[in-house]
Amino acid sequence: MSLAETELTIGGTSFKGVYIAILLSLATTLGGGVWTASSLYSRLEAVEALQIPELGPIEESLLTINQDLQTQIDLIQQELIDNDVNQLQGKLAALGVNLKTIADQQGKLLSIQEKVISLEKDIEAMRSVVATAEMATNSMKSGQNDLQKMSDRLGRIETEIDDLWSGMDYLSNPLN
Repeated sequence: MSLAETELTIGGTSFKGVYIAILLSLATTLGGGVWTASSLYSRLEAVEALQIPELGPIEESLLTINQDLQTQIDLIQQELIDNDVNQLQGKLAALGVNLKTIADQQGKLLSIQEKVISLEKDIEAMRSVVATAEMATNSMKSGQNDLQKMSDRLGRIETEIDDLWSGMDYLSNPLN
């Protein structure tokens, strides 16, 4: 069964299916328009029912806040002028140069410190050499003392040997 073949008879008048579809679509469109208009009208009535408060106290508060802000801005500007912020850029540049100089000097100090550490190591090495030399010198001094003692002893032994030979010569030839 198709829409073209469908027929509806109301009160002796017969309506074809196509006309029924057109009539139904018009009726729903009109119904939607009426519903939208009703909804819009009820919203307008709700907006009109709202009471808008007096704006006088709010405007006075805003004016007071604006004046306070202006006073604070003026104070900040005066402090900037008093603290000479305009010359701050020059001072910062000078400070940067000073910091760079300090960093360079610190680098030089570090190299000097390395040299001092190297010299301290050399000094310690020299101290050990000097200590060794002192020990050798002391050893030589004691050796010289021992040598002197040995020399004295050898001298006495030579004297005794000479005396013994003289005695033996005298014994072998007493008349001489």
